[in-house]
Amino acid sequence: MAYLLPSEFVTKMVDAGEAKIFMSARDTVIRAYMAGAILALAAAFAVMVNVQTGYPIIGAILFPVGFCMLYLLGFDLLTGVFVLSPLALFDRRPGVTVGGVLRNWGLVFVGNFAGAFTVAVMMSVYYTYGFQTPPDKVGTVISHIGEARTLGYAQYGFAGMLTLFLRGVMCNWMVSTGVVGAMISTSVSGKVIAMWMPIMLFFAMVFEHSVVNMFLFPSALLMGGGFSIMDYIIWNEIPTVLGNLAGGLAFTGLTLYSTHVRTAPKRTIKLAA
Repeated sequence: MAYLLPSEFVTKMVDAGEAKIFMSARDTVIRAYMAGAILALAAAFAVMVNVQTGYPIIGAILFPVGFCMLYLLGFDLLTGVFVLSPLALFDRRPGVTVGGVLRNWGLVFVGNFAGAFTVAVMMSVYYTYGFQTPPDKVGTVISHIGEARTLGYAQYGFAGMLTLFLRGVMCNWMVSTGVVGAMISTSVSGKVIAMWMPIMLFFAMVFEHSVVNMFLFPSALLMGGGFSIMDYIIWNEIPTVLGNLAGGLAFTGLTLYSTHVRTAPKRTIKLAA
């Protein structure tokens, strides 16, 4: 399993954040595109399993296969760079700026959305025989997910927005823990096990993941879901992105960095004379 100590893998997190900031725009977008596409396929797979078995927990158990695939291939999700890129800034790495962090986030967002939307179009064609028939069972479920997780929040006003934001926070607390999991082992099996656990938890508890939603909601709209693009943007994507940013950075990135890199001085005990 080749487990690394926290002081070792947190340093790897900072190194990874620095590398992502200085990566070319071309490579950043390509890697983000593939990450969004693979995660979208995993989401479609999990919904299909839920429909076929009637047990959502089975879909949650199997969903992490997509996350593991994309990180083993070196691709990037917005939820991951929300955590890693700022660490290089906090560590004062040479040449790392706020602008560089924001550039990285923006490029990854664009790439993730393009990849997820590509799969949304392909799966919508698949669910409807090229938009010639009503959606099949899986497509219908996805359409209802889109309605429930936009209009369902909107009907509660501020309380709905707060709930949505907190689901985004808790989502990336777990998802970013999965990102870290890819760094705590040097073996494939160790990485997969460490990634699998928190990703399964987030999906089973129906938290809000900005990139998964880049697939679910556009595909629902393409198949005639009863909500609008503005409903999706205002009552899901924007609050989810902000929640993902806050949760991953506060509960994973900064906590690990502050206690394993910027460690506080040890206590000294004065011995009695």
